[in-house]
Amino acid sequence: MQVYLGIDVGSVSTNFVVIDEDGNVLVDLYLRTRGQPIQVVQDGMRQIEEAVAGKNLEICGVGTTGSARTLTGVVVGADTVKNEITAHAVAASFLVPNVQTVLEIGGQDSKIILLRDGIVVDFAMNTVCAAGTGSFLDHQAARLNIPIEEFGSLALQSRSPVRIAGRCSVFAESDMIHKQQMGHTAPDIIAGLCDALVRNYLNNVGKGKEILAPVVFQGGVAANVGIRAAFEKALGVEVIIPEYFSVMGAIGAALLAKSAVKEKGQTDFRGFAISDMHYQASSFECKGCPNLCEIVNISVDGEILARWGGRCGKWETMRKTG
Repeated sequence: MQVYLGIDVGSVSTNFVVIDEDGNVLVDLYLRTRGQPIQVVQDGMRQIEEAVAGKNLEICGVGTTGSARTLTGVVVGADTVKNEITAHAVAASFLVPNVQTVLEIGGQDSKIILLRDGIVVDFAMNTVCAAGTGSFLDHQAARLNIPIEEFGSLALQSRSPVRIAGRCSVFAESDMIHKQQMGHTAPDIIAGLCDALVRNYLNNVGKGKEILAPVVFQGGVAANVGIRAAFEKALGVEVIIPEYFSVMGAIGAALLAKSAVKEKGQTDFRGFAISDMHYQASSFECKGCPNLCEIVNISVDGEILARWGGRCGKWETMRKTG
C-alpha cells in the first residue's frame, strides 16, 4: 500500500502522521521537541519505521511543516515544505470540507485561519504573548496544583465563573490569586481562566476577523473541554474538534506531499536510514551586503546538503561550495 508521511516540527512538540491514499490516518505520533529538532525527527523516524514494519506499506512521499520545516525537509528529503497556515488549512478542509474558520492553539503560539470556498482568505498569528496559548493554562494549573488533564472537566463544573483579567499572563496570575483569597471555588476560577484565554484570543488573534461557522478547533489545547465550551459561549456556534486535533499540521503536510508526488511522479524521501546519519548544523554571517544575513549550513560527513537564511537566495544555490 502506498502511504504518505507528514511531519510537523514545532517548538514544543513534533508530530508524525502516516496516511493512505484516501487520507485515512494509519499512524500518528506525538513527541516533545526538547530544543533538538534533528534528534527528535530521527527518533520519530525510528518509531515510524517500527510502526509500518511488516504491514506492506511503502512511504511514497513526505511533507514537512512547522517552525523547523526547512531543516526537517533537508534531513528527510521532503517533497514539499509548507508553512503552518497552509498545512492546518489543508487538513481542516479535508476533514471538514465546508469549514470557514480554523482556531488553532498550541503550547507556544496560536493562530486563526479564515477560509471561504476552500481557499484561505485571511489569517493571523500570536507568537509573542503567552496569555492566549497553552503555556498560560499549564502555568496556572501548576499554580493551582491541578493536573492540566483535569482542567477542562473542572471548568464545566463551575456554577458562577469569575472574571479574570486575561490580557496578560502576569496580570491574570495576580488576579487569580486575588480570587482565591476571596474564597471562590476552584471550578469557578478555572472556568474564569478558560474564559480569559478565549477572550484574549478573540480580542487579539481574532480581532477584526469575521468568524463564521463551521468552526474547527485544533492544536493541543483543543483537548481542553473547558476551552471548547468557552469558545462556544463566546461565539454562539458549535465548535468542531477533529479526531486528530493535535496532529492536524502533520496531516496537512502528508496530504500536500501526496499532491506533490502525484504531480512530479517521484519522491525525494531519503529513507529510514536517515535515523542513523550524523547531521551537523553550523552558521556564518554573509557580508555580501548590509543585510548581514545569518546563513545556516546542514551537512553530513563534511558534505553540505543545504544552506538557507539569506534574503537574496544566493546561498541556497551554492550548496556544495565553501
